[in-house]
Amino acid sequence: METPPRPTPPAPAGRTNLWLGGVTLLFVALAAMFAKNLWGHVEPQKPLPLVDKKFLDTTPWRKTYADLVKAKEDLSDYDCYGCHEKGKPPPIRFDDKHKIIIPKEHSNIVMGHGSHDRNDHCWNCHNEQTLVTLQARAGQDVKFDNIPALCGSCHGPTYRDWEAGAHGRISGYWDRKRGAAERLSCANCHNPHAPRIGGREPAPGPHPLRDPHPAPATAQPAH
Repeated sequence: METPPRPTPPAPAGRTNLWLGGVTLLFVALAAMFAKNLWGHVEPQKPLPLVDKKFLDTTPWRKTYADLVKAKEDLSDYDCYGCHEKGKPPPIRFDDKHKIIIPKEHSNIVMGHGSHDRNDHCWNCHNEQTLVTLQARAGQDVKFDNIPALCGSCHGPTYRDWEAGAHGRISGYWDRKRGAAERLSCANCHNPHAPRIGGREPAPGPHPLRDPHPAPATAQPAH
Protein backbone atom coordinates (compact mmCIF):
# COMPACT_ATOMS: atom_id res chain seq x y z
CA MET A 1 0.00 0.00 0.00
CA GLU A 2 1.34 3.37 -1.07
CA THR A 3 1.69 6.12 1.45
CA PRO A 4 -0.09 9.39 0.65
CA PRO A 5 2.15 12.36 -0.34
CA ARG A 6 2.99 14.69 2.41
CA PRO A 7 1.49 18.19 2.13
CA THR A 8 3.90 21.00 1.19
CA PRO A 9 4.77 22.89 4.31
CA PRO A 10 3.78 26.57 4.24
CA ALA A 11 6.45 29.09 3.37
CA PRO A 12 8.03 30.71 6.32
CA ALA A 13 6.38 33.97 7.33
CA GLY A 14 9.70 35.73 7.08
CA ARG A 15 10.00 35.01 3.35
CA THR A 16 6.51 36.40 2.67
CA ASN A 17 7.25 39.57 4.59
CA LEU A 18 10.50 39.96 2.72
CA TRP A 19 8.72 39.67 -0.65
CA LEU A 20 6.02 42.19 0.33
CA GLY A 21 8.66 44.57 1.61
CA GLY A 22 10.56 44.35 -1.67
CA VAL A 23 7.41 45.13 -3.69
CA THR A 24 6.64 48.07 -1.44
CA LEU A 25 10.13 49.48 -1.88
CA LEU A 26 9.81 49.07 -5.65
CA PHE A 27 6.58 51.12 -5.73
CA VAL A 28 8.08 53.78 -3.48
CA ALA A 29 11.11 54.05 -5.76
CA LEU A 30 8.88 54.35 -8.87
CA ALA A 31 6.78 57.03 -7.18
CA ALA A 32 9.92 59.01 -6.35
CA MET A 33 11.15 58.71 -9.93
CA PHE A 34 7.81 59.96 -11.28
CA ALA A 35 7.79 62.83 -8.77
CA LYS A 36 11.25 63.96 -9.83
CA ASN A 37 10.42 63.39 -13.51
CA LEU A 38 13.59 61.45 -14.16
CA TRP A 39 12.39 60.47 -17.66
CA GLY A 40 12.59 64.00 -19.04
CA HIS A 41 12.00 67.61 -18.07
CA VAL A 42 8.80 69.31 -19.28
CA GLU A 43 9.00 73.06 -19.72
CA PRO A 44 6.48 74.96 -17.59
CA GLN A 45 3.45 76.27 -19.44
CA LYS A 46 3.96 79.86 -20.56
CA PRO A 47 1.27 82.35 -19.51
CA LEU A 48 -1.26 82.93 -22.27
CA PRO A 49 -1.32 86.55 -23.51
CA LEU A 50 -4.64 88.35 -23.30
CA VAL A 51 -6.53 89.16 -26.51
CA ASP A 52 -6.11 92.73 -27.68
CA LYS A 53 -9.12 94.76 -26.55
CA LYS A 54 -9.68 96.04 -30.08
CA PHE A 55 -11.05 92.60 -31.01
CA LEU A 56 -13.59 92.82 -28.17
CA ASP A 57 -14.85 96.33 -28.89
CA THR A 58 -18.50 96.32 -29.96
CA THR A 59 -18.74 100.06 -30.63
CA PRO A 60 -20.06 100.68 -34.18
CA TRP A 61 -17.63 102.21 -36.63
CA ARG A 62 -19.95 105.04 -37.57
CA LYS A 63 -22.82 107.05 -36.11
CA THR A 64 -26.02 107.40 -38.05
CA TYR A 65 -28.48 110.29 -38.04
CA ALA A 66 -30.68 108.30 -35.66
CA ASP A 67 -27.72 107.82 -33.28
CA LEU A 68 -27.03 111.57 -33.28
CA VAL A 69 -30.68 112.36 -32.57
CA LYS A 70 -30.81 109.84 -29.74
CA ALA A 71 -27.61 111.24 -28.19
CA LYS A 72 -28.79 114.85 -28.74
CA GLU A 73 -25.62 115.68 -30.66
CA ASP A 74 -24.95 118.31 -33.30
CA LEU A 75 -27.14 117.88 -36.40
CA SER A 76 -25.87 120.87 -38.38
CA ASP A 77 -24.39 118.59 -41.07
CA TYR A 78 -27.95 117.57 -41.93
CA ASP A 79 -29.25 121.14 -42.18
CA CYS A 80 -29.12 121.19 -45.99
CA TYR A 81 -31.15 124.38 -46.31
CA GLY A 82 -28.71 126.23 -44.13
CA CYS A 83 -26.74 126.62 -47.38
CA HIS A 84 -28.97 125.42 -50.21
CA GLU A 85 -32.03 127.28 -51.44
CA LYS A 86 -35.39 125.56 -51.05
CA GLY A 87 -37.19 124.71 -54.27
CA LYS A 88 -33.96 125.02 -56.26
CA PRO A 89 -32.00 121.73 -56.54
CA PRO A 90 -28.26 122.32 -56.37
CA PRO A 91 -26.54 121.68 -59.72
CA ILE A 92 -24.31 118.64 -60.16
CA ARG A 93 -21.18 119.08 -62.24
CA PHE A 94 -19.03 116.46 -63.93
CA ASP A 95 -15.49 116.44 -65.28
CA ASP A 96 -14.44 115.38 -68.79
CA LYS A 97 -14.51 111.69 -67.69
CA HIS A 98 -18.06 112.09 -66.40
CA LYS A 99 -16.89 111.85 -62.80
CA ILE A 100 -18.90 113.91 -60.39
CA ILE A 101 -17.11 117.00 -59.10
CA ILE A 102 -17.42 117.25 -55.33
CA PRO A 103 -17.82 120.88 -54.25
CA LYS A 104 -15.38 122.16 -51.66
CA GLU A 105 -18.21 122.45 -49.11
CA HIS A 106 -18.47 118.63 -49.21
CA SER A 107 -14.78 117.85 -49.62
CA ASN A 108 -15.02 115.20 -46.89
CA ILE A 109 -17.15 113.04 -49.19
CA VAL A 110 -15.42 110.38 -51.28
CA MET A 111 -17.64 108.91 -53.98
CA GLY A 112 -17.31 105.18 -54.55
CA HIS A 113 -20.72 103.54 -54.52
CA GLY A 114 -21.06 100.54 -56.80
CA SER A 115 -18.71 98.66 -59.08
CA HIS A 116 -17.10 100.89 -61.74
CA ASP A 117 -18.63 103.94 -60.00
CA ARG A 118 -22.03 103.15 -61.49
CA ASN A 119 -23.90 104.73 -58.57
CA ASP A 120 -21.84 107.88 -58.14
CA HIS A 121 -24.71 110.30 -58.55
CA CYS A 122 -26.28 112.29 -55.72
CA TRP A 123 -29.88 111.98 -56.93
CA ASN A 124 -29.77 108.19 -56.89
CA CYS A 125 -30.27 108.39 -53.11
CA HIS A 126 -30.87 112.02 -52.20
CA ASN A 127 -34.19 113.62 -53.03
CA GLU A 128 -33.64 116.33 -55.61
CA GLN A 129 -36.91 118.10 -54.74
CA THR A 130 -36.50 118.13 -50.96
CA LEU A 131 -33.02 117.72 -49.51
CA VAL A 132 -34.30 116.85 -46.04
CA THR A 133 -35.31 113.36 -47.18
CA LEU A 134 -33.77 110.52 -49.15
CA GLN A 135 -35.28 108.75 -52.13
CA ALA A 136 -35.66 104.99 -52.56
CA ARG A 137 -35.28 103.29 -55.91
CA ALA A 138 -39.01 103.41 -56.69
CA GLY A 139 -39.22 107.08 -55.76
CA GLN A 140 -40.57 106.82 -52.20
CA ASP A 141 -39.42 109.42 -49.69
CA VAL A 142 -37.25 107.98 -46.91
CA LYS A 143 -36.29 109.83 -43.75
CA PHE A 144 -32.65 110.04 -42.71
CA ASP A 145 -33.31 107.85 -39.68
CA ASN A 146 -34.56 104.96 -41.86
CA ILE A 147 -31.41 104.05 -43.81
CA PRO A 148 -32.22 100.31 -44.20
CA ALA A 149 -35.34 101.16 -46.22
CA LEU A 150 -33.21 103.17 -48.63
CA CYS A 151 -30.45 100.57 -48.97
CA GLY A 152 -32.93 97.70 -49.19
CA SER A 153 -34.66 99.26 -52.19
CA CYS A 154 -31.59 98.31 -54.28
CA HIS A 155 -29.88 95.62 -52.22
CA GLY A 156 -32.80 93.23 -51.79
CA PRO A 157 -30.98 89.97 -50.89
CA THR A 158 -28.70 91.78 -48.44
CA TYR A 159 -31.70 93.54 -46.88
CA ARG A 160 -33.44 90.17 -46.51
CA ASP A 161 -30.37 88.74 -44.77
CA TRP A 162 -30.16 91.83 -42.56
CA GLU A 163 -33.76 91.40 -41.47
CA ALA A 164 -33.12 87.73 -40.65
CA GLY A 165 -29.95 88.56 -38.70
CA ALA A 166 -27.49 86.89 -41.10
CA HIS A 167 -26.03 90.22 -42.28
CA GLY A 168 -24.85 92.90 -39.91
CA ARG A 169 -24.74 92.47 -36.16
CA ILE A 170 -27.47 91.92 -33.59
CA SER A 171 -26.56 92.37 -29.94
CA GLY A 172 -28.57 92.23 -26.76
CA TYR A 173 -30.66 89.29 -25.60
CA TRP A 174 -31.96 86.19 -27.33
CA ASP A 175 -34.59 85.98 -24.58
CA ARG A 176 -36.70 89.10 -25.13
CA LYS A 177 -38.03 88.78 -21.57
CA ARG A 178 -34.58 89.72 -20.27
CA GLY A 179 -34.02 92.66 -22.58
CA ALA A 180 -34.22 93.97 -26.11
CA ALA A 181 -32.14 92.94 -29.11
CA GLU A 182 -30.30 95.83 -30.75
CA ARG A 183 -29.78 95.82 -34.50
CA LEU A 184 -27.21 98.02 -36.23
CA SER A 185 -28.20 100.11 -39.21
CA CYS A 186 -26.49 99.83 -42.59
CA ALA A 187 -24.70 103.16 -42.09
CA ASN A 188 -23.25 102.00 -38.75
CA CYS A 189 -20.82 99.90 -40.79
CA HIS A 190 -20.98 101.24 -44.36
CA ASN A 191 -20.25 104.74 -45.55
CA PRO A 192 -23.23 105.48 -47.84
CA HIS A 193 -21.04 107.28 -50.37
CA ALA A 194 -18.34 104.57 -50.41
CA PRO A 195 -19.83 101.50 -48.74
CA ARG A 196 -17.13 98.95 -49.50
CA ILE A 197 -15.39 97.84 -46.29
CA GLY A 198 -11.68 97.20 -46.55
CA GLY A 199 -9.85 94.22 -45.12
CA ARG A 200 -9.33 94.00 -41.39
CA GLU A 201 -6.74 92.32 -39.24
CA PRO A 202 -8.05 88.89 -38.21
CA ALA A 203 -8.40 88.04 -34.54
CA PRO A 204 -5.76 85.64 -33.19
CA GLY A 205 -6.48 81.91 -33.16
CA PRO A 206 -6.90 79.78 -30.03
CA HIS A 207 -3.87 78.98 -27.91
CA PRO A 208 -2.89 75.27 -27.77
CA LEU A 209 -2.31 73.75 -24.35
CA ARG A 210 1.03 72.38 -25.55
CA ASP A 211 3.58 73.66 -27.99
CA PRO A 212 2.69 72.02 -31.34
CA HIS A 213 6.34 72.27 -32.41
CA PRO A 214 8.45 71.48 -29.35
CA ALA A 215 12.22 71.75 -29.56
CA PRO A 216 14.00 68.36 -29.82
CA ALA A 217 15.25 67.00 -26.52
CA THR A 218 19.00 67.31 -25.99
CA ALA A 219 21.01 64.24 -25.06
CA GLN A 220 21.99 64.03 -21.42
CA PRO A 221 25.77 63.84 -20.79
CA ALA A 222 27.04 60.52 -19.48
CA HIS A 223 28.16 60.49 -15.87
